[in-house]
Amino acid sequence: METEKVSIEDEGMDQTTTDSIEQRIHAFLLEKFPLARKAGVGKDTALLEKGILDSLGILDVVSFLETEFSMVVSDDELVPENFHTPGTLSAFILKKIGKSE
Repeated sequence: METEKVSIEDEGMDQTTTDSIEQRIHAFLLEKFPLARKAGVGKDTALLEKGILDSLGILDVVSFLETEFSMVVSDDELVPENFHTPGTLSAFILKKIGKSE
């Protein structure tokens, strides 16, 4: 599954919506993680507690975020709170790209 990359500079902040970010995260999780497909993933699904993400999975997510959203995730940001659910991932991205809700 090929998803279109978001370029904040090209599209402007107003084009980046919570829904589109959540849709991209959801599609990535379903594509990359078999347990996400089996268990189902919603906005509030506990990714770490349900075993959908482990330490290597988090690195896959970081790589996806950095590529898809043209952002850099620092070591200090690799905390469970940022990766807890698809919703917290979306909030983390919005914060990083400068669009807080």
